[in-house]
Amino acid sequence: MKKYKENILQYDAVFEPNGAGYTVTVPKLPGLVTEGNNLKEAREMGKDAIKCYLEALLKDSLSTAIGIPKRERITVGV
Repeated sequence: MKKYKENILQYDAVFEPNGAGYTVTVPKLPGLVTEGNNLKEAREMGKDAIKCYLEALLKDSLSTAIGIPKRERITVGV
């Protein structure tokens, strides 16, 4: 696997109490969900999940500009 230069990225995470701890989601990373037994563990699990998510994207060569929306014009005929 290629070695990439490490970048520092920041994401907003949502920590939702779930009765057994906290569920963590990251709105800008669709499908990313993890949890922890307490807030400290949930934060660590969130960091790990984000790192794994981004590494998978890099491995699959999908995008390196996570967090920056892609805009393009689409033309349709009616």
